[in-house]
Amino acid sequence: MQPSKTPFLAVRARGQRLNGDASDYDALLEMARGRDLVLLGEATHGTAEFYRMRAEITLRLIAECGFDTIAIEGDWPDAWRIDRFVQGEGTDDATSALNDFERFPVWMWRNREMRDFIAALRAVNATRAQRRRVGVYGLDLYSLYRSADAVIRYLEGVDPGEAAIARERYAALDHVREPQAYGYAAAVGARPAAQAGAVRQLLQLRADEFDYLARDGTDALDAQFFAEQNAQVVVNAEAYYRGMFSSRLNTWNLRDAHMAGTLFGLARYRVRRGGSGKVVVWAHNSHLGDARATESRSRGEWNLGQIVRENARHRALLVGFTTYTGHVSAASHWDGDVEQKWVRPALSDSWEHLFHTTGYDRFFLPMQDEGASALNEPMLERAIGVLYLPQTERQSHYFEAALASQFDALFHLDETSALAPLEPAAGWHRREGTAETPLV
Repeated sequence: MQPSKTPFLAVRARGQRLNGDASDYDALLEMARGRDLVLLGEATHGTAEFYRMRAEITLRLIAECGFDTIAIEGDWPDAWRIDRFVQGEGTDDATSALNDFERFPVWMWRNREMRDFIAALRAVNATRAQRRRVGVYGLDLYSLYRSADAVIRYLEGVDPGEAAIARERYAALDHVREPQAYGYAAAVGARPAAQAGAVRQLLQLRADEFDYLARDGTDALDAQFFAEQNAQVVVNAEAYYRGMFSSRLNTWNLRDAHMAGTLFGLARYRVRRGGSGKVVVWAHNSHLGDARATESRSRGEWNLGQIVRENARHRALLVGFTTYTGHVSAASHWDGDVEQKWVRPALSDSWEHLFHTTGYDRFFLPMQDEGASALNEPMLERAIGVLYLPQTERQSHYFEAALASQFDALFHLDETSALAPLEPAAGWHRREGTAETPLV
C-alpha cells in the first residue's frame, strides 16, 4: 500500500535541510537542553555518516549541555579499555584502545570514525579535573566469560580469599568458554546451570563494597563499579545464553532490559563519582526507538527506548537516523568477513522512500509537538544490523513503525557511505556495484 500524501506534506513542512556544518545540530541541541538522556540511533551498524554525526553531536552535548557519560552498544569489559584511554590512563593510543573488541562484528567499534572520536574525548578530558572527565561504557551482555575473569582479577587485588570463592562459584560455567554451548547444555539439563553461583557472587560484591572502598579516591570507586557491573553481566548473560534454547524466555527482552539497567546504573554511578550523570547513548534504531510504536509490540517485545521513556519520560530524547541508499559495511553471514555492500534504494512503501521523494536530500525532522501527528501513519522502516541480505530485503530488513511515536526527532541522509574498518578484510575494498538485484 502506498503512503498517503499527508506524511509527505508534513515532512516537507517540518524538515530542516542540513548545511554540512555545525549549525546542522543547533535544533537538536535546543531540544536536548534540560534532558538527562539523549539516545542517538543508527539504521545500520556500518554507516560512516551515522558515526561521524553522533560524534559531532556528542561533543557538543558535552561542551554545551553538561553531558559526561557515553554508553555504547558494546560489551562492558571491551568498552572499559576505551574509558581508561579517554581518562588519560595506561599506555594505549586511540587505535590500541579498541583492541579488546575481538568478537564478531569487530568493525562495529574498531573503525576509523570511532578511533577519531575517542581521541577527541581524550583531548577534552585533558582539560578537566578527574571527577569531571567524560566516561565511555558498554551496555551489552555478550561477555559472559570475560566478565567472569574480570571479577576474579579485581578480587585478586582486593580480597584474594573471595577471589578463590568466586572461581568456585563461576566453575559451573566450566572451561569450554563457548557461551552458546554452555547455554544449550544448561537449558536441556545436560549440565547444572551457573545461575545460583553467579547471583551469589554479585550479591557478595555488593555486600563487601564498603570494605573494598575503604581506600579513598576515584580510582577505587571506578574499580569496584567495574567489577560489580561485570558480575551483573555474568548473571544476565548466563540467563541470556540459557534462554536462547528455551521457548519460555524472550532473549531480546532480556538483552534490552540489561541495557536499561546498565544505563540507569551508570547515571547513578556518575553522579556518585562527582559528575552530572547525563548520558548519551549510541545504539541501533531498533534498540532506541520506542518499541510500542513498531510491530515489535505485537510480539510482546520491548526495548531500551521504551524502558527509558517509561522511566525517564520528558528527561529523555530519542533520535533516529535513516538512509535511502549508498553503501554499508556488513557481512553476508554470521562470523563472515566484513564487505562493502550496496544498499538498495528503499522500498516504495517505506519512510525512507518517502523522505527521498521530498527532494530534501539531507534533513533534520523534529517530531515532538502535536503537529507531527501526520507522521504516525504506519509505514515500513529499514533496519540493517551486522548482516545485510538484499536477496530477502523485505523479510530481513523492514518492519512497520509509526515514526513520530517511535522517535522524538530524526536525521535522514539520502545517500551514505560504508564505515571504514581499521583492519578490513581483503574483499572490503572491492566495493559492491549498483547493478539491480531482484528482491524477494
